[in-house]
Amino acid sequence: MKKLYKKIVSLVMSALLAVMVLPVTTHASNQQDNDIVYGADIGWLSQMENQGIQYLNEDGNVDDALSVLKNKGINAVRLRVFVNPETDFVWTKPDGTTCLLGYCDTQGLLYTAQRAKNLGMKIMLVFHYSDHFADPLCQDIPEQWSGASAKEIEKYVYDYTYYIMNFLGENGITPEWVQVGNEVSYGVLYPYGSNQTGDFEQLTAFLNSGYDAVKAVSPNSKVVTHLTHGSGILHFEWFFSNFITKCGGKTDVVGLSYYPYWTGGDEIENVAVNLYNMATKYEKEVMICETGEVETDAAKTYELLRKEINALNTVPGNKGIGVFYWEPEANSQYLPDGYTLGATEEVSSNTLRFTDALNAFKTGTTFLSNECSYEFYNVNSQKALNVCQGSQDNNASIEQYTYGGWNSQKWIFEQVDGNYYIIKNKNSGLVLDVNSMSTQVGASIIQYEYNQGWNQMWEVIEKDDGSYALKNRLSGLYLGVRNNSSADGEWCQQTNLSESGTSWYLVVTE
Repeated sequence: MKKLYKKIVSLVMSALLAVMVLPVTTHASNQQDNDIVYGADIGWLSQMENQGIQYLNEDGNVDDALSVLKNKGINAVRLRVFVNPETDFVWTKPDGTTCLLGYCDTQGLLYTAQRAKNLGMKIMLVFHYSDHFADPLCQDIPEQWSGASAKEIEKYVYDYTYYIMNFLGENGITPEWVQVGNEVSYGVLYPYGSNQTGDFEQLTAFLNSGYDAVKAVSPNSKVVTHLTHGSGILHFEWFFSNFITKCGGKTDVVGLSYYPYWTGGDEIENVAVNLYNMATKYEKEVMICETGEVETDAAKTYELLRKEINALNTVPGNKGIGVFYWEPEANSQYLPDGYTLGATEEVSSNTLRFTDALNAFKTGTTFLSNECSYEFYNVNSQKALNVCQGSQDNNASIEQYTYGGWNSQKWIFEQVDGNYYIIKNKNSGLVLDVNSMSTQVGASIIQYEYNQGWNQMWEVIEKDDGSYALKNRLSGLYLGVRNNSSADGEWCQQTNLSESGTSWYLVVTE
């Protein structure tokens, strides 16, 4: 929940160059719509209810908050657990402010988990391995573990994780996902588990100890490794190349936090690239574990959630599995630290109503939804598909060019017939077209007003390496780059699938 790095767009291209060079393979089946989990972190809920706060349903009647959230389309909850929190469940943060911890001790966890289970919701459990919130600025060792050696703490992590998992299991609760640590970008259990010296060995030992304990109790629960800086492409590559590749870290799912409110700008493109990289390079499922926007702008929050859902839908192999809103039941008027990224509005004293922001979860999205635009990154050249000189004219050439965020590099998919789409440029409103309805290899790609021609219809095919190929309906050939060039301004043409320039990655832009 801390402020995220703001990465400029040029970093996207350099990071892609480093991590996205993939082999060309024969195409696989078309991407299918994901069964994406829509979740809410509700750690504060029972404590807020105990303070007299109540929630209204869509009919304006007082109702159980979890039932209201379920009717909003939320089908999973995220629950945290602290080792030995303060008995009043209030914590003074390092900056001197106070915040509610939520009833997140062992018994409080069970109470909320049972409520969720009774409503048929899936559960994500988050181990903070602290007596209060753990995040990149604060990963305090629990008081009961103070003075222990690193080796002793490894055993504490295992034993505590095993105890909580077993306790839940004995009470009929099996979490679908388990986070071993929370926002562990810079480590856990400081100072032993810090990675700021570049040493990931002890951090990996702690995380692997938690992983092993989860699997010992519940082999089917998926372990999540969760970082902040969700738009930080280089940060994720740094962390997981050390954690997984160098140190043998164990995980099933890569999770991220994404709060544009803290970054001061929307970086959904970087988030989409991160999700793609983690899914393809490390062959992991990916999810957005935390997100949120300001409570007073429901429309902006709705838009954020829809972008994230669409980004998850483009992750190859259906590996984009979920998005969780952090504390939607919160409202700044009722929190000592004034946390403002909930999703409620005050109706009257102690009575809250969820905003329309959460309606983003009510209707699922389809692959390549036309409610957002996409960039095409060529895997071979690392350039973006572009209308030459930003032209709005028929017959303008389509080229590749270094991504600059221009509308001439943003494309909207509209499904027209079965698996076929027209692909419309955001700047011109014209569509990708094979010049002169040619069926020959090497024919140029242009933009033209839509006339229902088969040369303007494209099938999107997922390839074995996780990239996508675009097959023209008329010619049966594929969108590619002339001579497989990496140069700015090189024309696009239709060609055979075997050419390396036919592999594209689709990035949600807005």
